[in-house]
Amino acid sequence: MQWYFVAALLTVLTSSQGILTTLSQSNGKYEYDYATIPFLAEVFKLAVSSLLLWKECQKSPLPKMTTEWKTVALYPIPSIIYLIHNNVQFATLTFVDTSTYQIMGNLKIVTTGILFRLFLGRRLSNLQWMAIVLLAVGTTTSQVRGCGEASCDSLFSAPIQGYMLGVLSACLSALAGIYTEFLMKKNNDSLYWQNIQLYTFGTIFNMARLLMDDFRGGFEHGPWWQRIFNGYSVTTWLVVLNLGSTGLLVSWLMKHADNIVKVYSTSMAMLLTMILSIFLFNFKPTLQLFLGIIICMMSLHMYFAPPSMLLDMPLTVKPDEEKLIEVAVDRRTRS
Repeated sequence: MQWYFVAALLTVLTSSQGILTTLSQSNGKYEYDYATIPFLAEVFKLAVSSLLLWKECQKSPLPKMTTEWKTVALYPIPSIIYLIHNNVQFATLTFVDTSTYQIMGNLKIVTTGILFRLFLGRRLSNLQWMAIVLLAVGTTTSQVRGCGEASCDSLFSAPIQGYMLGVLSACLSALAGIYTEFLMKKNNDSLYWQNIQLYTFGTIFNMARLLMDDFRGGFEHGPWWQRIFNGYSVTTWLVVLNLGSTGLLVSWLMKHADNIVKVYSTSMAMLLTMILSIFLFNFKPTLQLFLGIIICMMSLHMYFAPPSMLLDMPLTVKPDEEKLIEVAVDRRTRS
């Protein structure tokens, strides 16, 4: 399977996630406990990975599966980073408004590139660095509203703590992705075995979150396992399946491609969501949206196109032609 096919599918699924989540609301509210969505998505990914590993084990030779505790102990770390990231997100939103938070979230594009170079040792050309910065500029441009609106003024009026937490959130998001790629490429273990380890700890951490929510609420609505499916509809189940499938595609990209491909997929998904919202939710397109799309398309071309398509390569001059040029220059100087 080619990575660009998986990346395109990830773009479509990521884009549809926000749309499905909006459609799952009833009268503008969630009839179900939204915290159960990530938990069920982790269970779905764990079940699919287990089934695929079982099928892989039916073939010969058997897939490689490292079971040393030193290796297995590395797999809870992404879940811990995401747990810290989620708390930082909530803390950030206490200092800045939603629009400012979304715009600052684009910093993770640049921080991913920086950590990609520092921790994985992957070299990027100057054109690729320019493309990454352009992608951040393009996504930010598409989200900025008219400067006559109050939201534009609020972008620069938040307290310094809000900006610091926003930068920390971007760094944690990038760090989780980079660390996951490191785990996936650390050895030649089966992708499905690696997924099982990741999603087992992901399921445990999400279960712990549901239990903590019950304790904080004093079990007012009963324990989470008794009401886990309350308010679920067909659309809600599509949200779960979509989120789970997105996670499986991301793990494939981490194994066979890299974080930059994932960043481009999710960024393009955001733009695709805005375009689809024009037709589904009467979202009014803005000039900034169209400019952002153009900038992101330029960035996409700059990063992935071969250098020969981006630069005018000088024509090679044959030795005989060099002699003719020298003779011509010599005649001109004599004349």
